[in-house]
Amino acid sequence: MKKALGFLSSTGATLAGGTFLLASFALMCAGADFRFDPAVFTVAICGLPLIADAVEKLAYKRKISSSFLISLAMAASLYIGEVFAAGEIAFIMALGEILEERTVERAKRGIRSLMSIIPARGRVLRGGVGEDIEISKISPGDIVRVLPGESVPVDGEIISGNTSIDQSVVTGESIPVDKSPGDGVFCGTINRFGTIDVRVANAGKDSSLEKLVRLVREAEEKKSPTERIADKWASRLVPAAILVALVTFFATGDISRAVTVLVVFCPCALVLATPTTVMAAIGQAAKYGVIVKSGEALEKMGKVDCIAFDKTGTLTRGAPSVSDVAALTPRHTQNDILSLAASVESLSEHPLGRAISEFAKYSGIKPGPAKNFAMVPGRGVRADVGGKAVACGNLDWLVENGFRSVEGFKNLSEKFSGEGKASVFVGIGGEAAGIIALSDMPRRETSEVFEELRQMRVKSALLTGDTHAAASFFAKKTGISEVFSGLLPSQKAERIAALRSEGFVVCMVGDGVNDAPALKSADVGVAMGTMGSDIAVDAADIALMGDDLTKIPYLKRLSSAAVELIRFNIILSMCINFAAILLSIGAVLTPVSGALVHNLASVLVVLNAGLLYDRNYLKGGAGVRGR
Repeated sequence: MKKALGFLSSTGATLAGGTFLLASFALMCAGADFRFDPAVFTVAICGLPLIADAVEKLAYKRKISSSFLISLAMAASLYIGEVFAAGEIAFIMALGEILEERTVERAKRGIRSLMSIIPARGRVLRGGVGEDIEISKISPGDIVRVLPGESVPVDGEIISGNTSIDQSVVTGESIPVDKSPGDGVFCGTINRFGTIDVRVANAGKDSSLEKLVRLVREAEEKKSPTERIADKWASRLVPAAILVALVTFFATGDISRAVTVLVVFCPCALVLATPTTVMAAIGQAAKYGVIVKSGEALEKMGKVDCIAFDKTGTLTRGAPSVSDVAALTPRHTQNDILSLAASVESLSEHPLGRAISEFAKYSGIKPGPAKNFAMVPGRGVRADVGGKAVACGNLDWLVENGFRSVEGFKNLSEKFSGEGKASVFVGIGGEAAGIIALSDMPRRETSEVFEELRQMRVKSALLTGDTHAAASFFAKKTGISEVFSGLLPSQKAERIAALRSEGFVVCMVGDGVNDAPALKSADVGVAMGTMGSDIAVDAADIALMGDDLTKIPYLKRLSSAAVELIRFNIILSMCINFAAILLSIGAVLTPVSGALVHNLASVLVVLNAGLLYDRNYLKGGAGVRGR
């Protein structure tokens, strides 16, 4: 039975029903005398799923739906022989159902992608020998060895070895973090350089990445589809329609008038008001590289009054670049420091080293030949350049290599650290010579975006794992409203929940796996498509297929306009239906003409929605501002 009803609800079957209805209309207009009305097939194809839905909701859920009123109107029309009117009602409702379903289809591959990141096995040291075993068999206290290029299979603490860890999967940091004994590591992060031994703290279902998966699942389950507006009003429409029809019948004794009242009472335009507008808005958004996965997301985006942003890769470029070059002694200029550092770092594979080399090349500085190159993961590099010993790395590295006057670094280093910048200390010829600071630079359009949001009276918030000082510096530089710093993925989701509890309708904009719980927890999640991971895109309700942040204000304007148009279409359809009811009571309309007039509201709703597609909601366009 369900299979048959599913087939009748398909697009192909609905179009076939429309063809039969068109044939019936053509015969009627031609004045042909036909005994069998083709609209009967329309009633059978498009009407049976509606009747089944009405019966199911009434019998099992004790709920009067819009389907009940539609079924009643079809039955009444058939009873008095108005087959075309019954077919028209059934077809319009079936068409609205298809339009609505197409706007709410959503991909759910995010959890499977997230699960694929979790390592299935780990190398546990037993008697000094590494044994490759399943993650489920690893216990807290075990020692796991992780080689360069491998994923860390557990949460734990490094007990031996130095390395740099790419932990963007958990914290969102774009720059690998140098790690040494005593530092913690997370499951799913990537060991970039040296071999490390890790004492297990949490493994398997207790690991940070497994918890991340559970958070995404829980947030997904909390998302419930919005009820159709027609269904919300059904409990009021049905009794009202029946009452008016009965009063009309008993007052006039004309059953045709009563049936016409039921026909024009059907909420066809009311049902079409939302999906047609949503489809038009989604179509326009797609033209500008914004993929909206559901009508619910678009409607909620129109009501958003707080937008929270991840920092790394979302508001920034997602890669380190040189921001400052500081010389500490008069014997060396900034160009000297950059040139010698680039000469050594050109042989390094570290992301900070590559960024320094690229910046020197961009600045027209050619690195000189370096000899006796040496590198210690997590510490730094050294080499001889032009007869001078040059070292680049952290303070401990310079001390180990005998460079003097390290104290001169302290104040400047603290200043850069407070601005969220990573510092590479440069020693030349036995003395501390300078600092090269690197940071993930803000996108050019960031400040402009926050200004547009402010003008639209939309609150902006920064959710980041950075320190408070670094986050505050970034916020001041870009003009963001509020800052929440030092957050892990679960804490970002908690902060989103807190904002929602304050009464805000919250949109979250992010780009990485670590943003997935927050994207799911928000009323609307927006993922950066180019920079973002597949998991973030799948977890989000909306995806930007580029990294242009100016699409966020555009999306808000478009969504707000769509919500306003939906409201206008609903009011328009209800006004036309009300007028048609009065005309039906006065016998001005018959069931057939009533069906055509009430269908006029549906046509106007569709045409009005179509106009939305061609309007300009980019900056400077004819957009509607949000609240």
